Amino acid sequence: MSNDVQTFIDKTVKENPVVLFMKGTAQFPQCGFSGRAVQLLKQAGAQGIVTVNVLEDDEVRQGIKEYSNWPTIPQLYVKGEFVGGSDIMAEMFASGELQKLLTS
Repeated sequence: MSNDVQTFIDKTVKENPVVLFMKGTAQFPQCGFSGRAVQLLKQAGAQGIVTVNVLEDDEVRQGIKEYSNWPTIPQLYVKGEFVGGSDIMAEMFASGELQKLLTS
């Protein structure tokens, strides 16, 4: 993976409060898990969500997996920290933890 990709990912994660690396866009998710992640964020009241469509760039798609050491997409980052994928997001939403994280 190139340093440019790693720099892009790191900068995106650290400069935006809520970042979702996903397949497709928030308006047109390209997989069920990504769609579910977007819905959970909206229901949790997330503001200013930045999404990155990994289907547009294979290097970013692979790079984010290496960056987080997490094999699947979508991946949520809040305030520069890796949170998890859609299953973890759903568990956190059910317990109210996701809402707290996004509004604190």
